[in-house]
Amino acid sequence: MLNETYRAMLGNKSVIRETFMYGKQRAAEIGYENVFDYSLGNPSVPCPERFTAAMQELLTQEDPVALHGYCPSQGDPEFRTAVAAHLNRTFGLPYAQKDIFPTTGAAGAIAHALRAVTRPGDEVLTFAPYFPEYGPYVEGTGAHLRVVPPQAPAFQPNLEAFEQMLTEKVTCVLINTPNNPTGVVYSADTLTRLAEILTEKSRAYGHNIFLVSDEPYRDIAFDGRVVPYPAEFYPHTLTCFSFSKSLSVPGERIGYLAANPRCEDAASIVPMCGQISRGTGHNCPSSLIQMAVERCLAVTSDLSVYETNMNLLYDELCALGFTVVKPDGTFYIFPKALEEDAKAFCRKAQKYDLALVPGDSFGCPGYFRMAYCIGTEKVRRSFAALERFVAAEYGVTKQ
Repeated sequence: MLNETYRAMLGNKSVIRETFMYGKQRAAEIGYENVFDYSLGNPSVPCPERFTAAMQELLTQEDPVALHGYCPSQGDPEFRTAVAAHLNRTFGLPYAQKDIFPTTGAAGAIAHALRAVTRPGDEVLTFAPYFPEYGPYVEGTGAHLRVVPPQAPAFQPNLEAFEQMLTEKVTCVLINTPNNPTGVVYSADTLTRLAEILTEKSRAYGHNIFLVSDEPYRDIAFDGRVVPYPAEFYPHTLTCFSFSKSLSVPGERIGYLAANPRCEDAASIVPMCGQISRGTGHNCPSSLIQMAVERCLAVTSDLSVYETNMNLLYDELCALGFTVVKPDGTFYIFPKALEEDAKAFCRKAQKYDLALVPGDSFGCPGYFRMAYCIGTEKVRRSFAALERFVAAEYGVTKQ
């Protein structure tokens, strides 16, 4: 007998992936260069030369038996030590090897973090707009995801509604900054107030409410902006990081969970993650990739193209009269659609070979996401299609 829970999920597939597949099918028909696919957040710049060199050095100079063998269930000790030292230098928190758990990207980190701090029946709060896969991540633990409504147009977290929704059933709050899909960075003022509310409610309820901070876009910030580090504001924070975007290696599936050394039972978090892996089938990322990334913690890909693309796209959208907040980082922008039904808006866009993602699945109907991690030349060429689309369907012309 098949599991009906997963069978039911077949009718609720990822809209992002479905739109991406449409783009691939259309590209096979008319050529990739003629499809303006803004659907999937797949990095468009190469990994750093240092990462390639590290892989080559390891593969040619290290003992193959040691290189490709199992690593400890809690991850490669040298990788963990190096990540802790990097976080100490960057943020000034006293992380040690014991606080770092290597994972298969930020998704793997979130999966472990949620299981470490929730029980079946607990509630997890997140802020709309949010990454749609948070739903399966949370529901898979037996907990329940509740979504704080968005606060447009700035898209800082709606802390007034959050405080009302933060009941005794909530054991975890899941945030994402810089944010997918808006590109907004949560401000220091926002994080300060968020920490105050969590501290007040934890004291009132007699149990600490954990903050799980999803940070795969931490290194993609614009205009010299410093991204506040949530763990600096609240001690009971589990940071989930991925190297997919910073090193442009999403296929390598490498990230980590960092337990704030000041959090409740900090010494138990990583050992618990090792036990959680036994039930999920997750058994650390590749040993080879951990060793290579360890040598690249101080570098990133050349991420400047994303700021170039953002400025071009933001100016074009504004010139066409879209309501849109200027992103602080990531490679996403989240304009308001030109009609209330963003799904209908995105379907119409496909007639002009524009692949856009409606905001409904991000918990924010009426908006749509554009992932501008594509070549700058293609971003520029897409403007003609965008202008034809809004002129023909909505009578909008460039201002």
